[in-house]
Amino acid sequence: MAVKNEFRGKVSRYVADSEPWFPEPPHPPAGAPNVLLILLDDTGFSQIGCFGSDIETPNIDALAADGLQFTNFHVTPLCSPTRAALLTGRSNHAVGMRSVSNFVTGFPNQLGHISNHAATVGEVLRGEGWATFAVGKWHLAPMEQCSAAGPFDQWPLARGFDRFYGFLDGETDQFHPELIADNHPVDPPAGPEEGYHLSQDIVENALRIVADYKGVRPDRPFMGYVAFGATHAPHQAPPEYMAKYRGRFDEGWDVVRERWFAKQLATGVVPEGTVLAPHNPGVKPWAELSDNERRLACRMQEAFAAFLDHTDAQIGRLVEGLRRLGQLDNTIIVLHADNGASQEGGPFGVMHEMKFFNGIIEMPDEAIKRIDEIGGPHSHCNYPWGWAQCGNTPYRWYKQNTHEGGVHVPMVMHWPAGFPAAQRGTKRDQFVHVSDIVATVYDIVGVTPPDLVKGFEQMPVTGRSFRSVLPDPAAPATNTVQYFENAGSLAVVADGWKAVLKHTMGQSYDGEKWELYDLNSDRSECNDLAASMPGKLAEMVELWWQEAERNGVFPIDDRGVQLFGARFRGNSPHPEDRRYVYRPPMSPMPGQASAGLGGRTVHLEATVHYRNGDEGVLYKNGNRNSGFSMFVQGGRFVVDYNAFGDHTVVESPVPVPEGEVRLGVRLVRGDNRTGTVSLEFDGVQVATADLPLYMTMLSSVGPSIGFDHGVSVSTRYESPFAWTGDLRQVTIEAGKRSRDAAAAEARSEMGRQ
Repeated sequence: MAVKNEFRGKVSRYVADSEPWFPEPPHPPAGAPNVLLILLDDTGFSQIGCFGSDIETPNIDALAADGLQFTNFHVTPLCSPTRAALLTGRSNHAVGMRSVSNFVTGFPNQLGHISNHAATVGEVLRGEGWATFAVGKWHLAPMEQCSAAGPFDQWPLARGFDRFYGFLDGETDQFHPELIADNHPVDPPAGPEEGYHLSQDIVENALRIVADYKGVRPDRPFMGYVAFGATHAPHQAPPEYMAKYRGRFDEGWDVVRERWFAKQLATGVVPEGTVLAPHNPGVKPWAELSDNERRLACRMQEAFAAFLDHTDAQIGRLVEGLRRLGQLDNTIIVLHADNGASQEGGPFGVMHEMKFFNGIIEMPDEAIKRIDEIGGPHSHCNYPWGWAQCGNTPYRWYKQNTHEGGVHVPMVMHWPAGFPAAQRGTKRDQFVHVSDIVATVYDIVGVTPPDLVKGFEQMPVTGRSFRSVLPDPAAPATNTVQYFENAGSLAVVADGWKAVLKHTMGQSYDGEKWELYDLNSDRSECNDLAASMPGKLAEMVELWWQEAERNGVFPIDDRGVQLFGARFRGNSPHPEDRRYVYRPPMSPMPGQASAGLGGRTVHLEATVHYRNGDEGVLYKNGNRNSGFSMFVQGGRFVVDYNAFGDHTVVESPVPVPEGEVRLGVRLVRGDNRTGTVSLEFDGVQVATADLPLYMTMLSSVGPSIGFDHGVSVSTRYESPFAWTGDLRQVTIEAGKRSRDAAAAEARSEMGRQ
């Protein structure tokens, strides 16, 4: 589309006879508020102090005490869909985010990114003159597009944010994160031994950006999006926070859950008459656990609590920073979680996610040997189901489920300049959905979303503004009908009634049972009325189908892990012939944008021009928990195959020959999870060893070429151990993945979301 010359002055031969004209960029009206959206990850309804728990969250509690606490707030059951609905004010299915962004199905409801026909709040407010930024977790672009090769059209800077600092995947290590600054990878500024933690880094960058904006343009409001990795696994916190919670949960989840529930009733977080839901299937009574099961479960809950407490401290730093800058009073702060507490730790909790995804169930009697690693830089833990259900008190089920435990989460709103003093510290129990937040922001700041953004016609914002609820606790809810869907599980809420179906993946819907609840009197879904009120159930089920049709839910897709994994095709990071060529210098790559080594026979070859004394890493994939590294040290070619701390180290018996040489490694998968590793000089084998465990999934951390980024795979060196010589290229020829390896990779990626 041609752009017309908008000059409205007068141009003559001489300046004296000419009239200048200065275009006026869009600018918000005087006094327009800042907007700050703060998102927690996998944080259940009861886990924040003011929502019931005895985990210390004084800074979030203070925002609630000086603002509004929403006790009937709902999201989608999964992270990417909630983020898409939050940032656009529309149905997650309608904007192309049925599930996590890591895959594309070929249907409009799962694009792997937010549709360009659904502008984000960043795009809309930037177009109206707000300065914008995002820090923390993105997870709204297909991961194969998240390397330094791009494309970048679905990264934050292309979707309305002027600045970005954070990570693009569903999770990252909090001590050794895989970071992006604006549009390029960067290394963390320090390590855990120097006191580094990602949550602190996120807040420091957010405050720096705000100071930059306000220092130069104090007249211009900002719109910020702060999305913590907390409290998604891995649960990691500084040692002083871990020490603070030692022994705090020894009573067990039954006693703790009852105590949190009593506090919820006493403070009005849940309505009088609410019943505490029974144990979810698979959650044992605490008294029936063995000593080791209890010790392990307690330490994992301590790690979660420490992680949340530390995150709260960073939120306090963010709020205090805004106060110092004179921006707090006129900043609309909305803080909430993206879904309920996670069930992905299983019945015992997970010490090491990669063991689980390799089909190795680490039982508590074995895992207890590593109990002191929990919460630290070399752990990747997630707590067991019992603590997850405790985190969702008083509700049933978890993240990924459409019951209240998956979709009913805490939300706090703070805006001193906009809330009547008499209403500060009060609660709101009206039904609100995450898609309603941006609609409310637009209503408050007086912005009408445009019909055309970057040449794309825009679908309507379907969230309902709840601005009328802010000054009046008795105002009627503005959202009276809301559907839910995830992985084939369905639900709809209408005027306090809820119909819900917990679907089993791969099963026919014909034999599955819808449940019916009156949430007005049964907030925790304990009294199923489906049998006694078939007419009401039929009405609600029909309403679900109508809402699904209206919001682009179809086709219903109950596939999960089957959708993950590399697709070998043209015009992608994964060539059809499965031959990869990497030439340094290169940035680290995410796993989904690079060659996978697990579960298949693989040949790797580094072409170098070797001179005596050259050393360093040629290629690595993974970290200290598990992975693979090939390097030269002391003149010898070395491979370290790290299978969960069990290192198979193979070293060439003779020095690397000087001159140009191809240093090769052949990984061959055998039977019964075993394999072999061989070292080659110019295609000639020089050493070999058996691998007792041939991993189907090496690591969630991707590879780097010519150095080891993050925590070193091998104990033989310390990162980065960069190659000092001439590394021409690294080639990888990968065989087809076995069926179990593909499934492991899929489970891994799903678990990371």
